[in-house]
Amino acid sequence: MTAATARAFPNIALVKYWGKRDEELILPVAGSLSLTLDILPTTTTVSLAPEAEADRFELNGREATGESLRRVAAFLDLVRSLAGSQTPAFVRSRNEAPTGAGLASSASGFAALATAAAAAYGLDLDARGLSRLARRGSGSASRSIVPGVAVWHAGDGDETSFAEAVAAPEMHMVIVTVDAGEKPVSSRVAMRRTALTSPFAEAWPRTTEESLAEMISACEAGDFTRIGRITETHALRMHALIQSADPPIRYLTPRSVAVFDAVAELRERGVEAYATADAGPNVVVLVQSADAEAVAARMEEFGRVQIAKPGPGVELLEGDASPEGDPS
Repeated sequence: MTAATARAFPNIALVKYWGKRDEELILPVAGSLSLTLDILPTTTTVSLAPEAEADRFELNGREATGESLRRVAAFLDLVRSLAGSQTPAFVRSRNEAPTGAGLASSASGFAALATAAAAAYGLDLDARGLSRLARRGSGSASRSIVPGVAVWHAGDGDETSFAEAVAAPEMHMVIVTVDAGEKPVSSRVAMRRTALTSPFAEAWPRTTEESLAEMISACEAGDFTRIGRITETHALRMHALIQSADPPIRYLTPRSVAVFDAVAELRERGVEAYATADAGPNVVVLVQSADAEAVAARMEEFGRVQIAKPGPGVELLEGDASPEGDPS
């Protein structure tokens, strides 16, 4: 196969990934758990280009340069080393989520890239192998390989740090995009600053593993209330940790906080809804399916609102399904 196309969906963490204990292998300081969505996918085609002198990367119809190209080329170097190849590639990718805005575009992006590149270069990887490979591009991408709820094991090395499915009750997410712009400080930079300067960084791995164990138990029991409470608490803990860095990093804006407040008001009125936010200003509300439409209507004053269901794992696409042009 000289070309392959894959589609992957973003995932939103219910127990957050924040911090690496190994920068090269992208091994996390603690495990995490997420829900893969059924909207806002990334579709990526990797075409081998024997005649080219270097890799090329096109994102949303535009030629990428700088750090974006460097990250993709470095990832392709990893794939080529595993495949015993030196052939450059042309990568065309389309994000339907805003890129770099804290809505997991890197998770869907590197999950799709890992799957398409592995197929194009002839690697025969199972789901665990793809999860481990995607992790090397972006840690959270390990979870977008998996459908529905996924736990990413911190592991004790490369072989044991991967994501796999977890049984859980049916849940929906209401995505509130309050700002689609690219965040000023990348997650990678923010993670390093937090680890180096926050006085609370030492406690984060232990408390996260405790939250993860509680979350897995709640998922297995089908206890939505416990799932929601852990989700919102852990999100606020992560943002408090990030804000404690020196100099501080604040991803949540006044409008983000207003969404958290509106969700708390819904709970006071008897609607079970819980807010979370990855490293960015946009907020996601975890709800039961019966409440999704009503919660979405309440959130419309804060920004663009979309309802997401549990989504599929990454998939290879057949036929001419390569991404073309800018997303609508």
